[in-house]
Amino acid sequence: QVQLVESGGGLVQAGGSLRLSCAASGIIFSTNNMAWYRQAPGKQRELVAGRTSGGTINYADSVKGRFTISRDTAKNTVYLQMNSLRPEDTAVYYCNVYGSVPKIYSYWGQGTQVTVSS
Repeated sequence: QVQLVESGGGLVQAGGSLRLSCAASGIIFSTNNMAWYRQAPGKQRELVAGRTSGGTINYADSVKGRFTISRDTAKNTVYLQMNSLRPEDTAVYYCNVYGSVPKIYSYWGQGTQVTVSS
């Protein structure tokens, strides 16, 4: 059974930093595609950052240069380092693991709240 557990969210002032963690069990990050999404109140869930199993990394334009996705293979954990936070970054952040072999799959964590005060 796959389980993703996010942590590291909280309340921070604008300009501050947070590091989100997503620990996985039942699946190995290094051989799968992974991503961070966020959903603000009244808005659709959006992709923040992603890393394919082949190592390709992409970021939403709104977070480029401020956020960094990384992973610790030994800990089977993926991180999202968030710097220079803005009030518009306030959202629930979700970890996602997905792939298509042998069939399409997508697993989500429960989410962690990030609130940035102005």
